[in-house]
Amino acid sequence: MQNGIKNYQVGDKFSGFMLIKEMTKGVTSTGKDFLTLILRDTSGEIEAKLWDARPEDMKLYQAEVIIYLTGEITQFRGKAQLKIYSIRPSEETDGVHIADFVEKAPVEKEVLFDRLKAAVLEMQNLNVQEITRAFITKYKEELLTFPAAVSNHHAYVSGLAHHITSMLALAREICKLYPELNKDLLYAGIILHDLGKVKELSGLVTTSYTLQGKLIGHIPLMVEEIGQIANELNIEGEEVIILQHLVLSHHGKAEWGSPRPPLIREAEILHLIDLMDAKMNMLNRALEHVEPGEFTERLFPMDNRSFYKPTFEPNYTIMKK
Repeated sequence: MQNGIKNYQVGDKFSGFMLIKEMTKGVTSTGKDFLTLILRDTSGEIEAKLWDARPEDMKLYQAEVIIYLTGEITQFRGKAQLKIYSIRPSEETDGVHIADFVEKAPVEKEVLFDRLKAAVLEMQNLNVQEITRAFITKYKEELLTFPAAVSNHHAYVSGLAHHITSMLALAREICKLYPELNKDLLYAGIILHDLGKVKELSGLVTTSYTLQGKLIGHIPLMVEEIGQIANELNIEGEEVIILQHLVLSHHGKAEWGSPRPPLIREAEILHLIDLMDAKMNMLNRALEHVEPGEFTERLFPMDNRSFYKPTFEPNYTIMKK
């Protein structure tokens, strides 16, 4: 495939294949139908409008359909948008497949799983280790393929495992600086905190929220299952309650989705590591697509800020007077 959509600038002409991630219908103020398409390739996503949509267009251009289109990159309310000139569904002879348009984690899933297993093996508390091992065994396939979110951070194949292993790497260094932390609890909390998303989210390609995800959410789903797994393993005691608390509190505040705020030291650190890794992932992915001296588009999860990419390279030479 040619350059990804995120490498196009406002004013550039576009022609190529894209995957429809999402389609919604709309009606203009004059009563004409239009479609809003969220299109994706391995570099990212862009919104496109198909004006004067016909009834047959609404049947043709559904989620998970590959299309060939021509158009121009425009800007609307500070965000790039694709103005469509022509559009058609792909054909078998085009030789394109859905896998060609799905972004993947930059680390192979086998490597990610090895890192997860290594963290579990470091645990010294047998109850914590056994519960954590039971979960990564039960959900191995989903853990290694699911994204960590519908959009924003780690929203790609194996994004969940990539997010967890990045957090584990941060936790390992933090535990060196603060050896009084309970590493077993912190590691287990990191591995378990978002695992409920394998029930909250629908899957890989056009990720959306399941009925369980909309009505219950990944935090209560995971808290309940920790209790179930502990019962199956005949494990009782404080460890189970604390693991449940780590999951309950990892968003930090009620307005951010946490039923309880962090009330133990490891829960507070888990929240901060989670926040840092999510924000760094969003920033890095946004800055990859701008040149030095330019600003990113506005990032809604980052308080709708645009971030600047400095023009100078890091200089590690010690300056002498």
